[in-house]
Amino acid sequence: MRTAAVLFDRDGTLVHDVPYNGDPALVRLMPSARAAVDEVRLRGLRTGVVSNQSGVARGLLTPGQVAAVNARVDELLGGLCTWKWCPHGPDDGCVCRKPQPGLILSACVDLAVDPADVVVIGDIGADVEAAAAAGARSVLVPTPRTLPAEIAAAPLVAPTVLDAVRLALPAPEGDRHVAS
Repeated sequence: MRTAAVLFDRDGTLVHDVPYNGDPALVRLMPSARAAVDEVRLRGLRTGVVSNQSGVARGLLTPGQVAAVNARVDELLGGLCTWKWCPHGPDDGCVCRKPQPGLILSACVDLAVDPADVVVIGDIGADVEAAAAAGARSVLVPTPRTLPAEIAAAPLVAPTVLDAVRLALPAPEGDRHVAS
């Protein structure tokens, strides 16, 4: 199975989830997030973020605050290839907000990759559903806010974001061992 890119959810996956965070000083990477992104890059794959940011629609965040937090995450992770985020609320009926596929499809256009060649890693069922709707694969990395039903429904589940990368991607050529 070919993989050309890995798209990550932001809050709860790459960084600790601070609800409606508009302050870059509050950004803290999740354990193994930097190692996960580095491993994706070492394999020559493209990276990106797809994130719902309903705080904008709710009047709790400005687009500038979202951009500042994203810039801090990007700085801590060494730069990602694309950033896509949805400013809409759950009842706005947009096509970009996960679990709709819009963010993933837009990231695929930016990266010039087919959605079938993409893995989406996230912490809630909406991430998994958006990946399926876009024709991408997914790995769920549960957190305390992940519902048991979301875990049960996910095609792949991993305890950390680094484990998710390793589960989703085949071992590099040099790491394959053949039994004699």
